Amino acid sequence: MTMRSLKMKTEFTLLALISLIISGCQPQKSSIKPGEVWEDDNGLFINAHGGGVLYHEGTYYLYGEMKEGETYLPECNKSWGGTRVDVTGVSCYSSNDLFNWKYEGVVLPAVEDDPSHDLYKGNVLERPKVIYNAKTNKFVMWMHVDSKDYSKAAAGVAVSNFPTGPFEYIESFRPNAGVWPANAAEADTTEGILARDFEGGQMARDMTIFVDDDGKAYQFYSSENNATMHISELTDDYLRPTGKYKRVFPGRKMEAPAVFKKDGKYYFIASGCTAWEPNPARSAVAESIWGPWEELGNPCIGEGGEKTFTSQSTYVLPVQGKSDAFIFMADRWNKDDLPDSRYIWLPIKFDESGKIVLEWHDEWDLSVFDK
Repeated sequence: MTMRSLKMKTEFTLLALISLIISGCQPQKSSIKPGEVWEDDNGLFINAHGGGVLYHEGTYYLYGEMKEGETYLPECNKSWGGTRVDVTGVSCYSSNDLFNWKYEGVVLPAVEDDPSHDLYKGNVLERPKVIYNAKTNKFVMWMHVDSKDYSKAAAGVAVSNFPTGPFEYIESFRPNAGVWPANAAEADTTEGILARDFEGGQMARDMTIFVDDDGKAYQFYSSENNATMHISELTDDYLRPTGKYKRVFPGRKMEAPAVFKKDGKYYFIASGCTAWEPNPARSAVAESIWGPWEELGNPCIGEGGEKTFTSQSTYVLPVQGKSDAFIFMADRWNKDDLPDSRYIWLPIKFDESGKIVLEWHDEWDLSVFDK
């Protein structure tokens, strides 16, 4: 290469770099790097923790908890190390390829000046999930809302006419007040937490929403002081429980549920209850959404698998246009600096017996599903 051509190439590179900075554009990503800083179209750290993804009309929408400001430990949570940041709201990002994400803004903001409101900044808002209702043409957001000491243990619901919001907050409640689960044992109706909460509704903390092929929606949530998972059918407008629900995994103390469907079977991934500390993932399969559910053990293999690669599940994302392609979404929580928590996205595989397999990848793209 001549000196003149080298000079021209250098000048071109500098001009391109300057243009890139001025325009605010970011280099296009073509892979996922679990645990690395993941930037949006503005070059800022994607801020959508404990989140989920909606696919609608050719676009993926990622929703999650905004984690901003100082991480602190409230006196009421010191016994279990429940650090937190004040609630900022629920963020939304959009993407056409799952690698490059456009920031769409805060679609459900915190309430700054009303301590009695569910979304007051000093309360708790966790694990938002958004689903689309084709009958009402509404986008419905479910989330775990709670008091600072986690004693409220309720589900919150908001709606919007658009996937990018704004969402209007409707209400919170404990599900299925005055209704026994379909599989309640006689002893459960006379003693214990289920009986205690019968009139006011069952506790609802970590949760996810699953929409089946027939359009029926279900809420999975940690209940009975996190000891037992509940599955609750939602009304046709997705705004309330119908009163039909079951207790599953009794006494297994699971949280962070994620649910998906493959070849007519329902799959479930969750974690144990160890606050911010990672633990071995759990997995299960069932022929019906209502069970019986068969536990399959920890799906993570290889180095770091015994603690879910230092992460906790939040959602399983079906990849559009690819057969049997699913992405395990998880959070790598930094309990001392929650805004610096990272994302662990990994491809889901299945072994010969049909069990879920999660293996670490430093970097990967969607071609992994073609192998």
